[in-house]
Amino acid sequence: MIDFRGINPEFAERYKLIDDSREFCEYMNKPLRPSIRVNTLKGKYEDITNLLSEKYELQPVPWCKEGFFLETEVEGIGNTIEHQLGLIFSQEASSMIPPVVLNPEPGTLVLDMAAAPGAKTTQIAQYMENEGCIIANDVKISRINILISNLQRCGVLIARVTMKDGRTFKKYENRFDAVLLDAPCSNTGMIRKNYKYLKLWRLRDVYALSKLQKGLIMAAYSALKPGGILVYSTCSLDPAENEEVVDHLLANTNAELEEISLPVERHKPFTSFDGKEFNSEVKKCLRIHPQDNDTEGFFVAKIVKV
Repeated sequence: MIDFRGINPEFAERYKLIDDSREFCEYMNKPLRPSIRVNTLKGKYEDITNLLSEKYELQPVPWCKEGFFLETEVEGIGNTIEHQLGLIFSQEASSMIPPVVLNPEPGTLVLDMAAAPGAKTTQIAQYMENEGCIIANDVKISRINILISNLQRCGVLIARVTMKDGRTFKKYENRFDAVLLDAPCSNTGMIRKNYKYLKLWRLRDVYALSKLQKGLIMAAYSALKPGGILVYSTCSLDPAENEEVVDHLLANTNAELEEISLPVERHKPFTSFDGKEFNSEVKKCLRIHPQDNDTEGFFVAKIVKV
């Protein structure tokens, strides 16, 4: 089992305040079960699922029609012919939630502010039925290359890839029908996928990321049209990167939060943490711990521009 204190005592002390349950520790030590999403840009849903059912035991992901857990043990799903052809995307089940919540319509203009490696971008494109335009942005050339490769493999025709600091989108006021900000974070929800995130975790980085996330969410909101939807998400469990960031937006804009009604087990969002009080509206956010659905930890907020 992972000894949080032995590997990273600073993390252990912090996460005692976030989730000190026995179940949390058990699931953080448990390997992450594989999951995939069917890509309907490359074929019919029924045809692809029938093909997959011949090779794998599939368990539906409750909150995403196109998502499946693979009950059959699979070595290197990314090396399968189905993945290489773009019929499926290897994607963690909880990370399928933000595009489902965004629910973009065909023909609209969408901004994916931190798009690489492209799992959510390709999911957005399939919901848009390859009609409209997605500005798929990221900040590093190495990540851009991976993003472009995945967009091409999955048959996405409506993406325009840009390489900018996401905060620069603040100047494009009221431009986009919908915005997804899957923000850079400390990745603590992904520890059961890769223990390196536990070893690399530092509290000073959390505070630095929180500052960056606040700048990104303000820019994302500025770029959103009135009446549009902004989805903010992270794979971190730290309130400084989640509820505190949403609270910052609520305190400085006319943004409103909407409840996320999905068949997802969840934890109550924090309304205060680390000596800070948050707007009570953050209760409408979706906070998922690993033990809730046997997935990565995740946080999602659905924001409306009034």
